Amino acid sequence: MPLFATTYRYVADSDAARDATRPAHRAYLAELTGRGELALSGPYVGGEGGALLVFEADSEADAVALTDADPFVVEGLVAEVSVRQWQTVSGRLAQRV
Repeated sequence: MPLFATTYRYVADSDAARDATRPAHRAYLAELTGRGELALSGPYVGGEGGALLVFEADSEADAVALTDADPFVVEGLVAEVSVRQWQTVSGRLAQRV
């Protein structure tokens, strides 16, 4: 199944709102993981904040739909989303996804 690298850039000064929404966000990610639709995810460290999520989906439209249902996106805490199909070629993790 194709992989889609999705990048979030968070809304400035949204730390408190993200903290309040994080349990729902993580529950959603756990649901996607259980269904085999989320390969991995996590926040960037330092800087202006954001995250990388790698979805397994049939199409870019399906990956965008998964993103659109994320509580962080639903609550308006993500200023910018980028979804691009991604092909793993080499590396230790490439053999797992």
